[in-house]
Amino acid sequence: MALRQLLQRAAISNLSYSSCSSSPIVGLKYLFLSSSHFSTQDSSDSQPTPVGEVVGQAEAVVDKSVVPDAELGGEEAGTVFKPRVANLPEDLTAEQLREINAASDESGLSSLAKKLSQKEKDDDEVSLPYFTKAAQVKGREPMVLADAIKELKASAKARFDESVEVHVRLGIDTRRSDQMVRGAATLPHGTGKVVRVAVFAEGAAAQDAENAGADVVGADDLITMIQESGGKLNFDKCIATPSFMPRLGKVARILGPRGLMPNPKVGTVTNNVGDAVRSAKQGLVDFRADKSGIVHAGLGKVSFKDEALFANIAAFTGALLAAKPTGLKKTSRYAGYVNSFTLSSTMGPGVRVTVQSVAQAADGYMKSAETR
Repeated sequence: MALRQLLQRAAISNLSYSSCSSSPIVGLKYLFLSSSHFSTQDSSDSQPTPVGEVVGQAEAVVDKSVVPDAELGGEEAGTVFKPRVANLPEDLTAEQLREINAASDESGLSSLAKKLSQKEKDDDEVSLPYFTKAAQVKGREPMVLADAIKELKASAKARFDESVEVHVRLGIDTRRSDQMVRGAATLPHGTGKVVRVAVFAEGAAAQDAENAGADVVGADDLITMIQESGGKLNFDKCIATPSFMPRLGKVARILGPRGLMPNPKVGTVTNNVGDAVRSAKQGLVDFRADKSGIVHAGLGKVSFKDEALFANIAAFTGALLAAKPTGLKKTSRYAGYVNSFTLSSTMGPGVRVTVQSVAQAADGYMKSAETR
C-alpha cells in the first residue's frame, strides 16, 4: 500500500513540474494540494483515488491561467501570476532585441559623456604654466666682462660672502681622448679661501715644503694617516715629488675621487715643492671638462674688487686657452673652442659674457705677465 502511494505521488510530482513550468506558484500550490489529498487518503480506510483520475484533475488545474484566490490567498479573485524569469535571447523577437541594444547603447554613451564631462572639469581646475617672453628676461644678452662683473655683484643678495663661479662650455668631443681638457690656473688675487696643503716628500724637499708654508708634510706616516682617516681629510691640495708617486697607489682610491691625487698636468707632481706650495696657497685652481664638455671653477668672492675679479678671470681664461687640445683644429684661438662663457655667484643667476671680451682680457693679462 505504501509503495503504491509513493508511485502515485512521484507521478503527480513529475506531471505538475512539467505542466506548470510557466507558473512556479501554481505548480507548488498544486503539489501542496496533492500532498494534502494523499495525506487524507492515508488517514482513511477507503481506497485511494485512481491515478488516472488524479492526473485528469491535475491537467484541469494546470490548464487554467487564473487561479482562485481561495487557493492562492490573493486579495482579488482571478489574479494572474506571470513568470518572473527573463526570457532567453533566442526567445526574444527582433524588435525586442533592437530595443534592448538601443537601451544598452544609450546607457554606455551616457556613462562616457559623464566621464568626459568630469575629465574636462578636472582639466579646468589645473592651472596652466606661465610663459615669459625671452625679451622680458633680464640679462639674456651677453655682456662685456666689466659690465658682467657689475651685474653679478648687484644680483648677489645672500647674507654671506658668495663665491664667484665661472662655467665655460667648450666645443670639444669628450668621447675622444685627444680632446680632453685639464689644467691649473694661478689666480693673482687668490680664491678668498684658506687652502690647506699636504706634501708627500722626504729630506730636503720636505724641508722646502715646510718653509713654504705647507700645512702637512710627511712620507709613509702621512700615507698611514690617510688610510686610517676613514676618508676624513684635513687638507685641500696634495703635492708630491716624482720619486714618491709609486707609494701613493695605496691611497689612490681615497685621494682620486676627491680630486686630491697629485698630477703632473696640474703642477702638483714636481721636485720644486716650495714653489708649488706657494702657488697653491696663493690660489692655484685646478680645472677639467666634465662629460658635457663644460668647465666649472671658483675664481674669488663677491666681496673682491672689480679689478681683482677681472684679473682672476683673465688669468683663468689664459690657462684654459693654454690647455686647448691639439686635436681640436680651428682657424682661431677661441672660435670653436670656447662656445659660451657664464659667470654666477653661489646663490645668484647666471650672467652671460661675450667670448670676445673675455679673450681680450686674457690676452692683455698674458702680455702684462710676460713683461713682469
